[in-house]
Amino acid sequence: MSGPHPAVAACRVAVRDALGDLELGTRIWVACSGGPDSLALAAAASYVGRKHGYLVGAIIVDHGLQPDSAVVAERAAHEVRRAGIHTVHIEKVIVGRSGGQEAAAREARYTALEARIDREGGLAPLLLTGHTMDDQAETVLLALARGSGARALSGIPARRGRIVRPFLNVRRKDTMMACEALGLDPWHDPTNTVEDGPRRSALRSKVMPAMIEVLGPGVVSGLARSAALLQADADELDRQARSAMGTSVSTVRSDEWRCDMLAALPDAIRTRMLKMLAENRGAGPLTATHVAALDSLVTAWKGQGAISLPGGFEARREYGRLVISHPSEEERRP
Repeated sequence: MSGPHPAVAACRVAVRDALGDLELGTRIWVACSGGPDSLALAAAASYVGRKHGYLVGAIIVDHGLQPDSAVVAERAAHEVRRAGIHTVHIEKVIVGRSGGQEAAAREARYTALEARIDREGGLAPLLLTGHTMDDQAETVLLALARGSGARALSGIPARRGRIVRPFLNVRRKDTMMACEALGLDPWHDPTNTVEDGPRRSALRSKVMPAMIEVLGPGVVSGLARSAALLQADADELDRQARSAMGTSVSTVRSDEWRCDMLAALPDAIRTRMLKMLAENRGAGPLTATHVAALDSLVTAWKGQGAISLPGGFEARREYGRLVISHPSEEERRP
C-alpha cells in the first residue's frame, strides 16, 4: 500500500484543515495525556508542523491522582518523542475539590497548559487537544441527561480562543488505528473501564455501545452533527444577547437593569442576557436554576425577596430594576 495508512492520513488532514494558513514559525502546542487520541494528534501535528514550518511542542499534565501518575507522564513523554515531537514539558498540578474531581482536574489541567504556553511565548501560539467525534457525542448525551440548553447541547467547540480541537470529525477508532499503524504505544486510562469510574466512563463503556447496537453506528456522527448545528444557533443567540446588553436596559448604575425592558426581550435572548449580566458581575458559573430564578424576578415578580448567586452575590428587584450585587459592595456604598 502506497502512502500512509488511511487513519494516519485522516488525522493529518484534520490537523491541517483545523490550522488553516498560519505564519511560518507559529508555535503549536499539543496537550497530550499519552492516550490514543492525543498521541495520534501529536503525530499528526508533528507531520503537519514539519511540512508547513510550524514549531510543534507537547505539554503533558501530571494530575497526581493515581500512584503511578509520574510514571504515566514519563511514558507519555517518551511516546510523544517517538511521534516526532522533541520539545516536551511535563506539568505537575494539584487537583482541588471544588465541583467534583473531574471538573477540578480539568480546571487544573487547563490552568497549567495556559501557564506553560504563556511562559514559552512565541508567535500567536495555539493549543491542540485530542477531543474526537466520540467525545462530542458523549458530551451531547450528558447535556441531554442534565436537561441543558442549546449552548451545552452544542457540545465542544472546534475552536475557542487559542484552543483548537482538530479531531471533532475523527472517530476514536481512527486514532487507535493511527497509533497502531505508526507503531506508537498509547496509554489506556483504567478509569475508562471500571464500574465505579467517572460518569463519562460509564457512558462510554455501557450507554454508547447500547445506542449503537439499537440505532446503528450513525448515532455518533448524528449526535456530533446536531452539536454543530446547535453551535451556530447558540452563537447567534449569544451575539444578540450581547447586542441587547448595549441598549438602554441598563440604568445609571452598572449593577442594575430595567425590568420592563428586559421583560420585553424574547425569552431566548433575555435568559442568555441575564446569565451574561450576572457572570460579568462575577457571579458564576450560573446553572439553569439560577437563570430561572433571575428570570422570575424580571417577568413574574410577586414580591419575592433576593436570590443567592454563586460567589456570594445576590439578585433582587428594587423599584422596577434588577440589581445584582455583592454584600461587601453594598457596605462600601455611601
